[in-house]
Amino acid sequence: MSRLSLPRTKPLRVLMISKALVVGAYQRKLEAIAAHPNIELMAIAPPAWRDERGWLRLEKAHTNGYILAVEPVLLNGNFHLYTYPSLARRINAYRPHLVHVDEEPYNLATYQAVRLARRIGAKTLFFSWQNIARRYPPPFSWMERWVLRHVDYGIVGNREAVDVWRSKGYAGPLAIIPQFGVDPTLFSPTPTPHHDDVFTIGYAGRLVEEKGLEVLIRALARVPGRIHLSIAGDGPLRDDLLRLAGLHNIGGSVSMVGPLPSAAMPDFYRRLDALVLPSLTRPNWKEQFGRVLIEAMACGVPVIGSDSGAIPEVIGDAGIIVPEGNLEALQAALSSLIERPRLRQQLAEAGRRRVLERYTQAHIAAQTVVVYREMAGEAAVGG
Repeated sequence: MSRLSLPRTKPLRVLMISKALVVGAYQRKLEAIAAHPNIELMAIAPPAWRDERGWLRLEKAHTNGYILAVEPVLLNGNFHLYTYPSLARRINAYRPHLVHVDEEPYNLATYQAVRLARRIGAKTLFFSWQNIARRYPPPFSWMERWVLRHVDYGIVGNREAVDVWRSKGYAGPLAIIPQFGVDPTLFSPTPTPHHDDVFTIGYAGRLVEEKGLEVLIRALARVPGRIHLSIAGDGPLRDDLLRLAGLHNIGGSVSMVGPLPSAAMPDFYRRLDALVLPSLTRPNWKEQFGRVLIEAMACGVPVIGSDSGAIPEVIGDAGIIVPEGNLEALQAALSSLIERPRLRQQLAEAGRRRVLERYTQAHIAAQTVVVYREMAGEAAVGG
């Protein structure tokens, strides 16, 4: 454990390292963190990040009250091996008291940041979504063990992740806090709900097998009435999904809108009558949170989710949970929303209320600052 001792009046200087901050909407959390008294914040993000959807360019959308520093990365797109070649220079210049590594403990970027932070006596914490106890070969297993022995705190995004990291030997403090919340002023219900005889169902995210979109299309083919499925995102299954819709004679009722920037997502949700996240658990993956759920709920859109991973934890009683992969259950859930306007309204209100109580950026930021203050000691940062 590293030591941290600050005078009562001295601000706690925090450095957050996060490739996820290329998404502009996520930067609202940093503004909320920086708004807390006696917090001085710098965040490091790459100029872009590459994943299966292509290049995600840095959106500098919300940068008030803190410093957003852009640092290039080596091996961009390699989740396990990417690093920041200039990180040592940045840490030595900023001299943070606390380094928040927004990354899994087994990745090289985490190992790099924790080692550099310890050299200057800064405390460190990691973030993890990992809800399956996966075992990695060397050198990742070596880095993971070293980080778990030397890091001061952990934040995890779901309850199952606590058991994962305890089983791997991490004995330090853990807090369950989602990585990011939503801004309820941006993600808000439409003031003039649309009214037509087409029921619009939405999905947003990666177009990959484990997201269960094939199950959704097959279930939709069984639902009577005028329906439309709007899919935001991209991935290797795009063409296969369109072919499947054609085989089930609903090709004209499925539209691919492609990947959308974060600023366009609220309008996407507001055009929906329901959002579905039909994820399927696989041996090496299950849903770790489902951010699109809280975004849709904040916009007053009823949600249906499978029981994969953390989805029931996120939705609670503010939506409909169906057994994953169950066509009949998903069809019945969709039909109930189509046929029962009052149920749609109740779930819309319950979802919005749940987000306001648990998942706003301000709420996530406040919980994160509690962790920072605990790490530093209340007296060190002014109570």
